[in-house]
Amino acid sequence: MIRQPSRHCTVELQAVPARIGHVRRIVSAQLRYWRLDALIDPAALGVTELLANVHRHARPSKQCTVELCVLLDQLTVSVHDEDPRLPRIRVADSWDTCGRGLALIAALSESWGMRPDGSGKVVWFTLPALTTAPEEVCTVRGFREPPPRDDPGTAAGPRPRIRGTRVG
Repeated sequence: MIRQPSRHCTVELQAVPARIGHVRRIVSAQLRYWRLDALIDPAALGVTELLANVHRHARPSKQCTVELCVLLDQLTVSVHDEDPRLPRIRVADSWDTCGRGLALIAALSESWGMRPDGSGKVVWFTLPALTTAPEEVCTVRGFREPPPRDDPGTAAGPRPRIRGTRVG
């Protein structure tokens, strides 16, 4: 039996601007750990665009899951949210300040797409991954830390937390 190595990581979060930067750093660190440094910039840019779409358009909740999966020679980055409406590519005029996200995803990726998933949807893109390593699984789940003593509350919601397990 031939067994192909794979790597997998998920991040659960509220897609609010303060959390999107955290997720970019988590994606970058995970890709560095997997020795896929060449994919950091396009993956971080793509996940930023997908999370910005969740922030702008998803109803009723901004809760979502980012997933990184390396199988054979391909990285798949996907974002699942709870809004069943599928996005559509817009043709943005040169003076428009938004509306280019999915076109950017299409330009930076090998392939991309979207599909209904339960009560929501998944939007995904792929990038070529040129190295392989042993199986790795990482799970990141949102949690609520107590606010700093001088800050009675935070509008950004729970911070992501990383938990990883090596599977072999």
